[in-house]
Amino acid sequence: MRIHRLGSVSPGSRPLEADRVPIPVPGDSDLLIRVRACGVCHTELDEIEGRTPPPKLPMIPGHQVIGTVEDQGAACRLGLLGQRVGVAWIHSACGKCSWCLSGRENLCPDFIACGRDAPGGYAEFMVVPEAFAYPIPDQLGDLEATPLLCAGAVGYRALSLCRLENGQKLGLTGFGASGHLVLQMARHLYPDSPVFVFARSEKERDFAMTLGASWAGDTIDKPVTGLDAIIDTTPAWLPVLSAMEALLPGGHLVINAIQKESGDQNLMATLDYDRHLWREKSLSTVANVTRRDVSECLRLASEIPLQPRVTAYGLEEANQALLELKQGHIRGAKALSVTAGNP
Repeated sequence: MRIHRLGSVSPGSRPLEADRVPIPVPGDSDLLIRVRACGVCHTELDEIEGRTPPPKLPMIPGHQVIGTVEDQGAACRLGLLGQRVGVAWIHSACGKCSWCLSGRENLCPDFIACGRDAPGGYAEFMVVPEAFAYPIPDQLGDLEATPLLCAGAVGYRALSLCRLENGQKLGLTGFGASGHLVLQMARHLYPDSPVFVFARSEKERDFAMTLGASWAGDTIDKPVTGLDAIIDTTPAWLPVLSAMEALLPGGHLVINAIQKESGDQNLMATLDYDRHLWREKSLSTVANVTRRDVSECLRLASEIPLQPRVTAYGLEEANQALLELKQGHIRGAKALSVTAGNP
């Protein structure tokens, strides 16, 4: 399923077209992967609707890939042939710049995004450098492992940036694919930390409570107590202001979003230093993931064990999955089942 042109994802539109293309040939350091499942991410909407640097058209999207290694280049040395592996948003990086050498290849100026700059997992086969493939723990099924490669791994990075200590209070603004995974991670890593969820949908608030949230309210509701850290996964600016006001002195807001909507950006003109920033509150953003984030997220997921909620579609139903994602018909995550017989 390939993107041939950019435009709005809306009822009746079909931004992806089914194409038959040659099976890719792995380079010396590459793996050829037979795709078994691929997650459907909001980033695909951003790519198609023009909110990210444009993909190289026509492009096969998809960056939450689970598959089996069918072939490998002559220089591959990790023994992954025949093994089940995952591929994340980071397809490759230069490996030589200061960012890569310090383990922050997510900031590499030559960062290659899977499904935007290089063909991704909305297909039966794909190639990826061996160094950017991740063995999948046996405890995780194909479909349930897909959101861990983006929603989970980026959420794990955001949680790490919160600098939370056990017992401190965590807030989650927005409760989609990433939020429902971060909540489970936080309850495992910080068992004495209450988690407060802010979501517009009453169904999502109820869902959060079933997963162990201590409190759930609307985006603009105020909890009875201040919070030590908040992760914002929404595309809007209003939750940023609400979150900054809800933070305790010294608290951290981590924004886990590629873009914020331009329609309400004037809200930031109402930023009040005393209410929103003073007393050493801080704000940071998450830019993609590193290989370490993905590996540690997968390890943690099998240890908990994490229970992703995934709705499955066939590969040919990718347009429908994207539309339902945009319309907010979300309960956990969505994924394409690419190979027949997936669990």
